[in-house]
Amino acid sequence: MLKYFDPETISEIKVIEGTHAASYAVKLARVKVISAYPITPQTSIVEKLSEMCASGEIDAEFIKVESEHSAMAAVIGSQVSGARSFTATSSQGLALMHEVLHWAAGSRLPIVLANVNRALGPPWNIWADQTDSLAQRDTGWIQFYCESNQEVLDMVIQAFRLGEQVMLPVMVNMDAFFLSHTSEPVALPKQELVDQFLPPYQPKFKLDLNDPHAFGGLAMPNSYMEFRYNIQESMEEAARLIPIIAEEYAQLTGRHHGTLIEQYRTTNADYLLITAGTMAGTARLIVDEFREKGVKLGLIKIRAFRPFPFAEIRAAVKDVAKVGVIDRNFSFGKTGIFFDEIKGALYNAEHRPLMNGYVAGLGGRDVTPKQIREIAEHLIKSEQGQDLIWIGVKK
Repeated sequence: MLKYFDPETISEIKVIEGTHAASYAVKLARVKVISAYPITPQTSIVEKLSEMCASGEIDAEFIKVESEHSAMAAVIGSQVSGARSFTATSSQGLALMHEVLHWAAGSRLPIVLANVNRALGPPWNIWADQTDSLAQRDTGWIQFYCESNQEVLDMVIQAFRLGEQVMLPVMVNMDAFFLSHTSEPVALPKQELVDQFLPPYQPKFKLDLNDPHAFGGLAMPNSYMEFRYNIQESMEEAARLIPIIAEEYAQLTGRHHGTLIEQYRTTNADYLLITAGTMAGTARLIVDEFREKGVKLGLIKIRAFRPFPFAEIRAAVKDVAKVGVIDRNFSFGKTGIFFDEIKGALYNAEHRPLMNGYVAGLGGRDVTPKQIREIAEHLIKSEQGQDLIWIGVKK
């Protein structure tokens, strides 16, 4: 991490939790309206922001509400009024927001939401699981998945820039407790650099008494489909812009976390592991271990799930014999969600490697180096692909 800390670009280094990394990013982005309802393990994001608002450290309005549904409704109202807006949630709170997530995307409002990935109940569980956000994959929100607290801070800032360019909301995800409540050194960029990267919000439309507009009106069958087509076009534009924005941010701060995906030791790889979030760090250790033994193993970390990295995945696996996808999520009656989407993306590709889908770490269960080593060994020995392999289940 220390290689990211260029003293010329940072105001200070703080040892902070992932939740507070999101809070400081909101401050640096000069957000004007925040609304949220506390839910473990998201709570410390909005606690810190509430303190900042009360002390005057951030020039923003904090709207207190009685539920996550109301929190999203509030920031929809503030965003359509022309104010850069932010919210945060987790698990059941994100599920409660589901209806208005559609409304935010359909209204083309670039709200940023920090989601702390937590298992859905019942049974009640407050630990890491990505199913909560992946269950919202069809709402029209751009989605990013972070591996470190530094990446959380940097991606919240980049999310505002991206969302405002394509007029779509953005969800930045971090694993519960592995990031949200773990302290790491985080470099806070200088405010003037963030201001250079992220200028004041200039909405293309807003509620204005002097320039009236109608919002969310009825679309007849002869016009509704075009609204959906336009959102898809903007998603495709987001896929084009993500690498450009990442590079511009890197030029200012010295930090580049990857584009839609991050590749690690994939050159000449015969076998690839694919995962997202904090499991990627553990997987890197195993990749290094296998490479030292002469086994050509590589790693892909999925950073952007929406828009889906079709081209990047196809290019990364074009010379690979076998791919193992490790999911900390699950779709009942099917497979891990990343596995399912990656397999679908490769169906029309020129090269389709053998693929195994591994489900591990649900509900915050540890995914150890030993387990990832065993996954890699199983993948290498596999002669036929398997869609669903449970890791660490007690039978």
